[in-house]
Amino acid sequence: MIVLRAKGVEFEVTHITADAKPEWFLEISPHGKVPVLWVDDEVLFESCAITEFLDETVKPRLHPMDPIKRARNRAWTDFTPDFSKSLGAVSYAETKQTQEKAAENARPALARLEEALTVERGNAGPYFNGRDLCIVDAAYAPFLMRFTLIENLCETGTMKDFPKVDSWRQALVDDDIVKGSVVPEFLEVFENNLRKRNAYAAKILDKNLRQIN
Repeated sequence: MIVLRAKGVEFEVTHITADAKPEWFLEISPHGKVPVLWVDDEVLFESCAITEFLDETVKPRLHPMDPIKRARNRAWTDFTPDFSKSLGAVSYAETKQTQEKAAENARPALARLEEALTVERGNAGPYFNGRDLCIVDAAYAPFLMRFTLIENLCETGTMKDFPKVDSWRQALVDDDIVKGSVVPEFLEVFENNLRKRNAYAAKILDKNLRQIN
């Protein structure tokens, strides 16, 4: 969604819920996962493959033109699963104690990105490569968006020692392209998912709601 929006591509969205995947979707998605991109009569699956296809076929290019820089951007995109796993452990921790432990365990991944934003970018940003949104930004933005919601609830301080990552996070969640990449009911869906997983953040959320009511 972020890459499509960044390139100004017209598209239609069919939302698939994890607990009610239709048969037609399972037939075209080998892993049963989103996203899937339907282009004319061809079906593409897996985020990285879809992103690379879009960047090769639709201007403007979001990858750097320099081949070394482009390869390094791809490498940092491949680091996304490690990073998202670390932040996910913070977001879905079931107790305050396990959340604090998860925040501590996330430090190595955050440190690597802090260094990357210093070395790879070499400028003031605000995005991964500089002033313009790129593929790396699109890869990390969904996880940073969700983590921001958790941080607003729990105030974990996970990123307090990583100012470049935190500034990058804020730039992405404030970006109109990123904000418009989720469904209108995204917040409600995300909060319900926290409750289903018995996350500590859901307990804080519900406590705040009771205080308001």
